[in-house]
Amino acid sequence: MAYARLVPLVAVVAGILAVACSSVSDATSPSESTARSQAAAGQPVPPASSGTVGSSLVPVPSTDPPKLNGSAPKLDETSPVVSERVELLDDKPPRFLTFGWKTDFSRHSVPFDEILSGGPPRDGIPPIDNPKYHDVSDAPTYMVANEPVISVEINGDARAFPLAILISHEIVNDEIGGVPVTITYCPLCNTAIVFDRRVGDRVLDFGTSGNLRNSDLVMWDRQTESWWQQISGEAIVGELTGTKLTFIPAPLVSWSAFRDSFPDGKVLSRDTGFARNYDLPPYSGYDELGNIPFLFSGDIDDRLQAVERVVTLNVGDVAVAYPFEALEDQPVINDTINGQDVVIFFAGGTLSAFAGRSYSDNRAVGSTGVYEPVVDGQKLTFKVEADVIVDEETGSKWNILGIAVEGPLEGSRLAPVVHANHFWFAWAAFNPETEIRTGAAG
Repeated sequence: MAYARLVPLVAVVAGILAVACSSVSDATSPSESTARSQAAAGQPVPPASSGTVGSSLVPVPSTDPPKLNGSAPKLDETSPVVSERVELLDDKPPRFLTFGWKTDFSRHSVPFDEILSGGPPRDGIPPIDNPKYHDVSDAPTYMVANEPVISVEINGDARAFPLAILISHEIVNDEIGGVPVTITYCPLCNTAIVFDRRVGDRVLDFGTSGNLRNSDLVMWDRQTESWWQQISGEAIVGELTGTKLTFIPAPLVSWSAFRDSFPDGKVLSRDTGFARNYDLPPYSGYDELGNIPFLFSGDIDDRLQAVERVVTLNVGDVAVAYPFEALEDQPVINDTINGQDVVIFFAGGTLSAFAGRSYSDNRAVGSTGVYEPVVDGQKLTFKVEADVIVDEETGSKWNILGIAVEGPLEGSRLAPVVHANHFWFAWAAFNPETEIRTGAAG
C-alpha cells in the first residue's frame, strides 16, 4: 500500500506527526523521567518538547520521524533499552519501548509484533484525572450546537464530553452516578468508548501507553501496568491479560441533542490543567474519504472506504456494521441481530471533530443511537415522518437519545444498546467477519 498517500494536505500530515509520531528515542530521555514522576504524583504532564502544531502544545517530531508506511522505528537489539527484555519478546527487537515499565511482559494474548510505538511516551498524550464540569444551564459560549460530544448517563447523572477536548487527551477517569468510569476516544480510529473501570474489587486508573495496535489506542492501568486494547476493552499484555472491561452505552451525539435532553446535566470543562488550544484539532482533515489510516500495516477491508464511518454492534458472536451513507438515506432501521431486536436512529448535522472549530466550512457527518425498541413490554416499530422519528404504535415522537419528547409515551426512554461510530478500517481489523447492512436484514 502507498502509505505515503496518507492525506493530500501537508498540514494534516504535519498535525498527525506532531501528535502521534514524536521520536521514540525521546521516550527514555530525562524529560520523560520527570514526566513520569509528575504523572505518578498526579500532576499535569507537559510534552517533553513542544510546538504549536494543530490544536495545542504537542510533541514535535524528530528530524527523522517514523515513515508513513505502517512500520515502527527499528531498534538495535544490543541497545540497553531493548536487551533488557528482548528475551521476553520472542527474541525479536520490539516495536515499542519496554524500559521503565513494570508490566509482566511474559503474559500477553497478542503477538508483540502487532504492537508499535505511536511516538509519544507513556501519558505523553495526557489523560484527564481530575475533570471539572460546567452545568448545562450555564454552559460556556464556545459550545457550538452541532459539535460532537460523548453522552454518558448513569443513575440520573448525565455528562457530556466534547471531542474537541478528548481528541487531545483521549482518556478521562471519573465517577458518574456512583460508577467509576473511563471515557476514551482514539482519534486515529474514531472510537469513542466508555468503560466501567472496576475489575473485581479494584478500581483501575487508565492512561495512554504511547503504543498502538491496528492504529488503535493501547491504554495502560496504573495499578498493574497491564496494557489494554481500547476498541475491545481487553487487557492484551501484563498481569490482567484476558480480562475484559464492561462497556457502558455512550452515544456520540451533537451538543444540542445532549443539552436539550439533559438540561440538568454537566459538560466537561476546558479547565483541564493542560495548555491546549481546543479550538483547533490536531488531526485536521484526517477523516476525509480517500485518506489512508495512519500507522496501520494490516490489510484494509475494501468493502468500504478505510475512514468511512459505520455504526457497529456486537451481539453475541455476530458483528454488524451500518454505513453512515446508508443511514443518511434511511435514518431509522428496525432490525434483528442474532435474535435481538434493535432500532438504529440517525441524525444529520452533527459535525466532524476533525475539521476545526470555525464551523463555517465544516463537514456534517451525523450521529447515531441504538436501542431496544421496547417500552413497558410493548414492542415498537419506528419510522421517520417530516424529519421526525415516530413510533407506529402510538405516534409518539422520539429524539436521537431514545427519549420520547411528545405524544402518549412522552418521557419514556428506550434502553440503550452498546455501539460505536468507528472508522471502517479499525472495526474490520478487529472484527473481520462483520456483516455490512444497509437496511434491515432480509
